[in-house]
Amino acid sequence: MTEPADPHHHFSHRQLLKPDTAAPGRLDAIVVPTNRPISYLRESMRLARELDCLLLVLCSTWSNAGLVISEAARAEVPTIAVDVPPRVRLPRPTADDVLLETPFRSRSDTSMKRNIGLAVARMMDGWQAILFLDDDITVTADDVRGAAGLLADYDAVGLANTGFPDNSVVCHANREVSGQQFQDTFIGAGALLVPASGRSHFPHVYNEDWFFVFEHIRERRVALTGEAAQRVYDPFDKPARARRQEFGDCLAEGVFELLDDGRDLADAGLDFWRDYLGRREAFIAAVMQRLPSLGVEDERRARMTESLRAAQNSRAEITPELCVRYLDAWQHDRKVWGDFLADLPEFDSVRAALRHLKLVLP
Repeated sequence: MTEPADPHHHFSHRQLLKPDTAAPGRLDAIVVPTNRPISYLRESMRLARELDCLLLVLCSTWSNAGLVISEAARAEVPTIAVDVPPRVRLPRPTADDVLLETPFRSRSDTSMKRNIGLAVARMMDGWQAILFLDDDITVTADDVRGAAGLLADYDAVGLANTGFPDNSVVCHANREVSGQQFQDTFIGAGALLVPASGRSHFPHVYNEDWFFVFEHIRERRVALTGEAAQRVYDPFDKPARARRQEFGDCLAEGVFELLDDGRDLADAGLDFWRDYLGRREAFIAAVMQRLPSLGVEDERRARMTESLRAAQNSRAEITPELCVRYLDAWQHDRKVWGDFLADLPEFDSVRAALRHLKLVLP
């Protein structure tokens, strides 16, 4: 085991969470955003069957709502699936405009799908809790019930990842060169329970789930319980992955560093970002310097190097001004989203709620 690549990098944010347990609670729905083939939904269908709750599947790309409904009917799992178009009846984030003419504009629809889930939960009369579950995550019904019970006292409950680490490409590389103890994982929307009355939203940026829980973390109202297992993947298979992640990773790691240190967003001004981006550059460079001595195959080392170079090149295009502008826009969007939720009508049918968002059901 070697020393950490950079002493200024915060290797863990878990101290911001409250480990806790509770009596089992009730879950109304599992919300799965997916763009992959139907085989990826087997675990969520199993879980919905065991929990006897609705499975809401939000589809795009290689996922098809009609096929999902057919498969769920054969498995006898109560399921509603819908193909999500590029735009739906949700507030348009002004934070997206900040990134419109930059390389950091997100083309992922995962955040929008999760926001659809939040809006549906808010509109449903009598709903109390939903579980966001990614299609490559496995959890047990008992752990979900225990997490649901905690929502009486918390604004969000995350399940601890015990599977493949859920980190950015840069942090995966740091783990390999520095060791497990110098790179922790955090909670994420891959396995996250939230109340149906929640007020937060997911911005369209990498680490959107960290921004979703930010206010609740600041108020110390996020719990950690149970376990979730992430499916194994290769974080270094495409340098574009690191390039896409870098802006959101810088932002999230930066603002959570402030929380770690007992500070808040008011401290995230230009001076903070000048300092942080410089330290981020040094951190990535330190990880790259350790790669030659890493005991892996040359081909893997080459892919790691290429991914880190992509991250470093992307980081070089991030300015303190851009970080400040994005966070200002994000805070504006949070208020707009809260107003949007407050004005939503109430329904006793998920289909009616989806239709209100201008989604066409199969």
